[in-house]
Amino acid sequence: MKLTVVYDNNAINGFLSGWGFSCLIDTGQSKILFDTGWDGYLLIHNLKMLDVSPLEIGKVVLSHHHWDHMGGLTSILNANPDLEVYVPESFSKYLKDEISSRAKLIEISQPTEIHPSIYTTGKLGNKIKEQALLLETSAGVYVITGCAHPGLTNIMEKASVYGDVAGIIGGLHGSEEYNLLKNLKLIAAGHCTSNKNKIAKLYPDSFMEIGSGVSIHI
Repeated sequence: MKLTVVYDNNAINGFLSGWGFSCLIDTGQSKILFDTGWDGYLLIHNLKMLDVSPLEIGKVVLSHHHWDHMGGLTSILNANPDLEVYVPESFSKYLKDEISSRAKLIEISQPTEIHPSIYTTGKLGNKIKEQALLLETSAGVYVITGCAHPGLTNIMEKASVYGDVAGIIGGLHGSEEYNLLKNLKLIAAGHCTSNKNKIAKLYPDSFMEIGSGVSIHI
């Protein structure tokens, strides 16, 4: 399975950066886009740089309703109307109506398998509702987060149902739950992670700097 950061605050040469996050999951048989960043132009540009057409994407998973994670959705839907879009059921009626008028909307409340060996945690959190993705591999479970607003404890508890957690990719916001990261093989923290330097210092062997255009094979 191949994970590629499509949208992030940082970028490698040729790719564009912007505030937000998006990650492409390529299983070899299908492509799933987790979050869509803030700006549709940047998102489409970076997909072109990866030689990926929006028409190749079958599913879009939105972690939460903040614009830096769903702002590029319109551009994806303009290019590919035959999409399944997975959102936490807590999304506003307005947003759900807008999405359902242009794609197949799937509301998520509980942990759900959306593709063989790929699960959403279900809706987590109190003030800000958010879902993360869980990828079941022979090496363990990999977690993809948008901002991890519900906290790493909640996310890791859901992930551990499917096996030992091997890695995490995405935004960790201001999390200081450092002990939950100590046994991970991969900590690919990006976007809103405010304690990146501390995490890198604590776990130099597993920490990885990410940005738009960076790929990870798991």
